Amino acid sequence: MKASIPRRLEQHTRVWEPGFRQHLVPGDGLRGATGPGNDLSRIGLSKNNLVEQALPAGDEWLKKRARLDLIMTDPAVPRLIDRHALRTHLSRAERQGSAPFLLDRVVEDFGERLAAVLRTFNSAADVGTPGPQLREVLSQRVAAITRIDLLRQEDDRLGLAPESLDLAVSALALQAIDDLPGVLAQVRRALKPDGLLLVALFGGDTLTELRQAFAAAESEVEGGLSPRVLPFGDLRELGALLQRAGFALPVADVDRVVVRYDTAFALMQDLRRMGATNPLAERRRVPLRRTTLLRMAQIYSERFADPDGRVRATFDVVWLSGWAPHESQQKPLKPGSAKASLEAAVKRKG
Repeated sequence: MKASIPRRLEQHTRVWEPGFRQHLVPGDGLRGATGPGNDLSRIGLSKNNLVEQALPAGDEWLKKRARLDLIMTDPAVPRLIDRHALRTHLSRAERQGSAPFLLDRVVEDFGERLAAVLRTFNSAADVGTPGPQLREVLSQRVAAITRIDLLRQEDDRLGLAPESLDLAVSALALQAIDDLPGVLAQVRRALKPDGLLLVALFGGDTLTELRQAFAAAESEVEGGLSPRVLPFGDLRELGALLQRAGFALPVADVDRVVVRYDTAFALMQDLRRMGATNPLAERRRVPLRRTTLLRMAQIYSERFADPDGRVRATFDVVWLSGWAPHESQQKPLKPGSAKASLEAAVKRKG
């Protein structure tokens, strides 16, 4: 049974995309069967973002590891995040008193999802999760937990030894890094065969109302737009990254949480206390005009208010899970290997 949640979370709906889930995972639960590949060209993946699925031994592995280190410092990787600004925002949230209600909810879901996995985890890594809540849950069943404070680092290198982990987790962190494909590739090589990755990150339509209100207000008042909200990957793109990084049995789903506030300013205050204000490297470095801010709040209320006057804010928590390949895992059948014809079965029934 779920614990009680704040009044802000009184409206909650769980959203699934059955077509996508069946496309990636025809089976049920965390360990279904893999599906066909996806075309990743439209989300700008470079061949240098990822390492090969088969990990070589000896000197060849050392060469690959050196290549990966170069990848993570390659200036060709787009730098979306101002790391100094991100660290400043996180530190300010800690000083002001954080607002962890979304993280608490996600951590509770982590506990439920891991409880469904009937295996032992001896070593785990927590990649970037702000706060200790997730590690406290993991400590109940994992002996050794490595914390990687990814959001406070200067780059996205994890520094994990190959095949050293049974489990890798991350909660509400990986949406704020530059090279998500590279991080997934590093986790993939750090997992032992049949090791599990379980990630929750913001994606989809997260903060779509705030993005739209700011865009309309700036266009009207200032005659132009500036980036105010992080770009978030959608469900299909994020699920495709699991396959591209070499994970077997990938699953992706989304949990939509609608939080209600008295005003848009109350939402922005919560974002400050989450350390989730604008860290984009391309953000405007001048103070936001008061006129623009007031107009944004007015538009937000006009477009996204419920009948009682309170406004909505959407948070899409995308869940990703995948396993390091192992010979014991189920495999998809080869195309054309079926021994019975669906057409013939339909005709017999008719």
